[in-house]
Amino acid sequence: MNILLWHVHGSWTTAFVQGPHIYLVPVTDGRGPDGRGRAATFPWPATVREVTPAQLREEPVDVVLLQRPHELDLATRWLGGRRPGRDVPAVYLEHNAPAGQVPCTRHPFADRDDLTLVHVTHFNRLFWDNGTTRVHVVEHGVVDPGHRYTGTLARAAVVVNEPMRRGRFTGTDLLPALSEAAPLDVFGMRTEGLAEYLEVPPERCRTADLPQFELHDAMAQRRLYLHPVRWTSLGLSLLEAMHLGMPVVALATTEAVEAVVPGTGTVSTRPEVLAAAVRRYAHEPAAAAEDGARARHAALQRYGLKRFLHDWERLLKEVCP
Repeated sequence: MNILLWHVHGSWTTAFVQGPHIYLVPVTDGRGPDGRGRAATFPWPATVREVTPAQLREEPVDVVLLQRPHELDLATRWLGGRRPGRDVPAVYLEHNAPAGQVPCTRHPFADRDDLTLVHVTHFNRLFWDNGTTRVHVVEHGVVDPGHRYTGTLARAAVVVNEPMRRGRFTGTDLLPALSEAAPLDVFGMRTEGLAEYLEVPPERCRTADLPQFELHDAMAQRRLYLHPVRWTSLGLSLLEAMHLGMPVVALATTEAVEAVVPGTGTVSTRPEVLAAAVRRYAHEPAAAAEDGARARHAALQRYGLKRFLHDWERLLKEVCP
């Protein structure tokens, strides 16, 4: 099967392209948001092919996987007038939780009979108003990085992009108090200057932007994974941390309460409870390692790659009979 999809979410796509198909990824001059092509820092197999818009006009495509609303018109143009959902089967994958007036947020692809809307969490399905569109949930899957946890550094790893711009969404305002429980290492894009922004000593909040193959080793050296995010879909970095064998301390918001089961860490809506858990792990490495081992087992059971690919394969067969 030839599947057309855009390179939007590197971690998610890395899991998806491990399947048995050909994955056509648009590439444009300059490799902008609509034509990034193959990932530079994620291990993608040879079955991921870069295709230009001109090549797509003649390319056989069995299904289009849409991830952003404007891709519907983009695909129609680049496929030479073939309309996703009408002339070519289509699936719309929603990565994000709704924003704005959340209980009433209507999905841009609500009330459609020409495609299937797929959510990555049950929380997202519940909170989006999907209308009459056919809806499925395919929970995340993660390429297993292996049990790398050492926890030799009594610091908390945080993975977040643009924490200063995104502010309360990513729980950036909670970091000063949490950094008093244990020093933080914040990994991600545009994190430079975070300590100054938070007005905390630089040794309590270090930052780095690492490629994926270095990030996992760096995370696994930290004593715990901290997920202070208020509002997002289920972060893949949290699931990757669990796969690495890290205990998790997370806000009990969105889908985190489903992922971080008892015995694998602490989830709470009370920042002081999170701070106490961070402090405990920082001072009790044996307890951190034990909970981290349980976290890895739980993540492999629910968010393993085999289950993820099986669920997608079943859905694709329904969409493309």
